Amino acid sequence: MLPSLRLTSINQSSHSILYLVRRTMKTVADLCDTAIPSPSRLQIVTPNLLKSYGSKPSFHGPIKTLRCLESNPSVRSLLSSPGLGRVLIVDGSGSLRCALLGDQLANLAVTNNWEGIIIHGCIRDSAIINKMPIGVKAVGTMPVKSKKDYPGEVGVNVA
Repeated sequence: MLPSLRLTSINQSSHSILYLVRRTMKTVADLCDTAIPSPSRLQIVTPNLLKSYGSKPSFHGPIKTLRCLESNPSVRSLLSSPGLGRVLIVDGSGSLRCALLGDQLANLAVTNNWEGIIIHGCIRDSAIINKMPIGVKAVGTMPVKSKKDYPGEVGVNVA
């Protein structure tokens, strides 16, 4: 049984499922069995895929999505804007060749009231980020910074 669940999902049907978990105290597996008729509609993050950074091990809020591959100008742009307690989800295609977030961008996120950042890719400056009051989930760390030549796609569906 789940006493509480602090997640923000990517689509409306998942929001409904998370609400049911909070309200009925059923397990997520039970809800998946009853509420999702087709397994192709279900999207779950691979267990243990993302490591936790920052001083907030859990976080939640409305989401903003971004797809970018090894180039992070849109990450900077979004984190420079008011976060309003949102979570930024970055689809970096799982690339391990460079970092899409470092301490400077994480500091922008803290300053602008972002609740957390989830990156399907890497971060850098993890020792500094671990001391910041923000939640960050990422595949791992890489000291090489990203390129700045591709703006990325904001507000897209991410898988």
